[in-house]
Amino acid sequence: MNSYFEQLGRTVQQRWQQKNFSLEAFPELARIALDEAPPSENVDIEEMVQEFLANDDQPIQGQSGFGQPELLAFNDPRFYIQILFWMEGTTDIHQHEFSGAFHLMQGSSVHSEFDFVGAQSVTPHIRVGDLRLKKIELLETGRTVPITSGRECIHSLFHLDTPSVTVVVRTHHDPGTGPQYNYLPPHIAIDPIQADALTMRRKQLLDVLETIEYEGYVAQVSGMIESLDFERGFNTLHHTMDRLQALGEWQPVLAKFQQKHGELAEGVPATLAESLRRDTITQMRYQIDNPEHRFFLALVMNVEKSKDIQALISERFPNQSPIETILGWVEELIEPAEFGLSLLDGAFAFPESLDIQEQYDLLIDTVRHALEQGSESETAKHPEIHAALSGSCLRPLFREI
Repeated sequence: MNSYFEQLGRTVQQRWQQKNFSLEAFPELARIALDEAPPSENVDIEEMVQEFLANDDQPIQGQSGFGQPELLAFNDPRFYIQILFWMEGTTDIHQHEFSGAFHLMQGSSVHSEFDFVGAQSVTPHIRVGDLRLKKIELLETGRTVPITSGRECIHSLFHLDTPSVTVVVRTHHDPGTGPQYNYLPPHIAIDPIQADALTMRRKQLLDVLETIEYEGYVAQVSGMIESLDFERGFNTLHHTMDRLQALGEWQPVLAKFQQKHGELAEGVPATLAESLRRDTITQMRYQIDNPEHRFFLALVMNVEKSKDIQALISERFPNQSPIETILGWVEELIEPAEFGLSLLDGAFAFPESLDIQEQYDLLIDTVRHALEQGSESETAKHPEIHAALSGSCLRPLFREI
């Protein structure tokens, strides 16, 4: 592996030893080491890849599926250095069972940090509470961010460029900081590593029933929801939501879950609806490679209010009107469809008397009016179009509170 990483690893090892291998000291120590000799300025990525492909003398590689791919550049019994390529990936909202720092060696990302307040543990593997956005920022090439293990560092990354490449200096595992929860906004934290083999097999069998179009599918799921505990019931709801919605049976099954679990289930409908919206945006990211359009997706995925979205656009593009910038992206993302026009996951039908240009103009005019007036649906210009916009993944653009 590139000699830079050997030197970086030795520097971190020596300095950490001087701190008696304090886990509390490690994130800042790793950040300083990365900033003193930034990988973005000291490593030629193409040369590094060629060297890795041609030279057998490399650190022993792990079996991790994290990154696309992950390369181990330095490995010590107490910590290691990994290089993560991100081709199409964006991370879930998560916390870590390790500490250290990451450095953006190539590309750019939107980094979001969260608090999970009022948390209540239902089981050791699922918690309910309120996930609140604490900070969102644009990370450009050369930026280094510390990582603290446990619940004090809940974050996500939405990578804008292909590839984005990060260098991570991290411990193997910090005792007592797990589970490494993933967070489903706005109300659920769940352990993704939980090895519940029974639930996994049940999901697979439900997939079989869906594939063969089993007539008793809805009754089967409904019966499970009435009998299962909160954790397994939630996982079953999450897994079957798409199918139940397609069959028009989602609300009755969801109501049974709410009736069974009462107050504990109050945040579940909003969480599952938001999960579907975020999954939709993540899938669209695979089809969209323009970094500005990906930035737009990252904002509507992670920011709740229109004014905050516009403020972040102004930060990245200080010489442009944020509303005009949004309208430019909207115009670029509109596509003709059999029924009229589509904009990301929104579908818009128009009178047959309107030609295609008039349809484009009407849709853009409705978006402009909503952005400028901050209008709610009852006072919106062209209410039907506004309602379709507000029901799409773009709804944070039209939310002021």
